[in-house]
Amino acid sequence: TVFNSLNHDMTLTEFKFIWYMEYSHRMWGRVVGLAYILPAAYFWRKGWLSRPMKGCVLALCGLVCFQGLLGWYMVKSGLEEKPDSYDIPRVSQYRLAAHLGSALVLYSASLWTGLSLLLPRHKLPESHQLLRLRQFAHGTTALIFLTALSGAFVAGLDAGLVYNSFPKMGERWIPDDLLAFSPVLRNFFENPTTVQFDHRILGIASVTAVTALYLFSRNIPLPRRARMAVTSLLAVACIQ
Repeated sequence: TVFNSLNHDMTLTEFKFIWYMEYSHRMWGRVVGLAYILPAAYFWRKGWLSRPMKGCVLALCGLVCFQGLLGWYMVKSGLEEKPDSYDIPRVSQYRLAAHLGSALVLYSASLWTGLSLLLPRHKLPESHQLLRLRQFAHGTTALIFLTALSGAFVAGLDAGLVYNSFPKMGERWIPDDLLAFSPVLRNFFENPTTVQFDHRILGIASVTAVTALYLFSRNIPLPRRARMAVTSLLAVACIQ
């Protein structure tokens, strides 16, 4: 049905391109899973893992499996027949956001675990400024994570196609159809205009927070490694 209504003019070569993109993504995901599970089983059998690390390894391997399951659940939503809908077939934006969010958590946890093992933790005096910097960093992390999730909603709804001007959306700072759906809460997850508006605001807020974090860190004596991390964060935020 989807092919007849939307892609009836697709050539075999075009179909193969899409098919191999999806196939490669699935195979790469399975390779990632094996890269986690096989070394974990080997290290576990050799007795090289401490008790806390065993728990960490189990959590990471479980998250890898959960990520694969979420991917299947997301793709399944794009293959379901919707007889009462004539819209372009797409996966659920909720499941897409869950799949992306799970991947970010898995990647961040893996990186944190690896760096914790490779690099000794600095022993810094717990000053008031350092405590505030740590809280600020955690808040900025949460904001960036939320911005990334909102990007999944933009992708899932093709919301990036609604307005292509910046900083205004069309001729207005705040679009007329921002709260067109009822109840109001639906707009933040299902209204393409609102989803794009939210993503813009969150993106600007994230860059502002990262810049403020960098400026605040300049007044605190930090180890070279921490200083490099904050500076790199600002550089990546500007590039993004």
